Amino acid sequence: MTKRFFIVVLVLISIKITGQRNSSSPYSFLGIGEEASRTTVEQASMGGIGVAVKDTYHLNFINPAALADLRFATYGIGGELSLLNVSSQTANESNNSTSLRYITLGVPIGTKAGFMAGLQPVSNVGYALLTNEVDTEGNVIQATRFNGSGGSNRLFAGFGMNVFEGLALGVEASFVFGTINNNTINQVADVALATKYERNATVRGGEFKIGAQYKSKYKDLDVIGGATLQFENDFSLSGTESLFSLSFGAGGREVPRDVLYDRPIKGGLVVPLKTIIGFGIGKENKWFTGLDFQTQGAFENQGDLAQGNSYRFESSNRLSLGGYYIPKINSISSYWDRVTYRAGLRFEDTGLLVDGTGTGNNFTSITDFGINVGFGLPLPRQLSNVNIGFEYGQKGTTTNNLIKESYFNIRLSLSLNGRNWLVKRQID
Repeated sequence: MTKRFFIVVLVLISIKITGQRNSSSPYSFLGIGEEASRTTVEQASMGGIGVAVKDTYHLNFINPAALADLRFATYGIGGELSLLNVSSQTANESNNSTSLRYITLGVPIGTKAGFMAGLQPVSNVGYALLTNEVDTEGNVIQATRFNGSGGSNRLFAGFGMNVFEGLALGVEASFVFGTINNNTINQVADVALATKYERNATVRGGEFKIGAQYKSKYKDLDVIGGATLQFENDFSLSGTESLFSLSFGAGGREVPRDVLYDRPIKGGLVVPLKTIIGFGIGKENKWFTGLDFQTQGAFENQGDLAQGNSYRFESSNRLSLGGYYIPKINSISSYWDRVTYRAGLRFEDTGLLVDGTGTGNNFTSITDFGINVGFGLPLPRQLSNVNIGFEYGQKGTTTNNLIKESYFNIRLSLSLNGRNWLVKRQID
């Protein structure tokens, strides 16, 4: 009965995760949206490290080779509350969004391999911006409202296996899909009708990744190195765009008038090779500290996704440093000795360049920085645990007529572990 109930919950959550608004960031206006973090709550709480992390109790979204160490059937559900403050040189605004970040299932295969499948966001679109143009006397002569929603998700499956002592290899494949909706309404003072531009598009594509981990001993310490390669792939974009005039009825209801054009669009996004390498050292079920470095070439927009003069891409880099500490994992006398304490830092050059002047001659690189802490709270008499993480970060800048984001993220996940969840009970 419990298994059936859990499957129903997963189905309902999967419907929700594909239709939610995952972002409030103005930067999600660009391209196919703001790139989503592909980490578990546990990994995010350590600054996003994971390529060299081995764990028998938790799933690993960064390196599929880590699945080789999975020894329990593991269900994972993660969510996030993001509190966002957006500031320019002249104004400030606060917003928030809640979202489900992933649903996954991992199972061991024998004693040397593991498999994982799940659903997770790839990019998020969620913005609402209003700009006014005023005359010399301060009167509004023109107002423009920008709105966007949607994004893309991935259905993925990974497999990892210990090929010989110390070395594990893994592969992961994903199918990427989603819808993106953008619209802009412009209203000029003393003009009866407004003008609206609307674009609705679907995104499709695939991804393939390989990974490796090698573990050795130095005295009583585990020394682990890891690496992943996500190969270059293309996302296709197709849909329609239209431009028409409209008036506003009762309650602000939009009433379309004359259609200036309504035509199909087609484009794509070339996602270049992504490389992550990392190193870590620690004691199993006691402590671990690690360092990850990620680098990726410049994204390339094609067709009707052309970037124009407002933004472009360059190579991106990310450095993550973090780890965990468990005072005494099998303590009977103290619950808090069995808690996992996590912390980490993240420094990122996103690869996004934006020109706030719109001239195409004054681009500014968008950087991101985050400080993370988290806790893994074991459930009574079970291998399962609740994980909670907190992150404070800043993204962007107010220079060059741009926007700076200050955010505080609260993340929560449930990791349910059990030896016999997928094994039918038998009577001896």
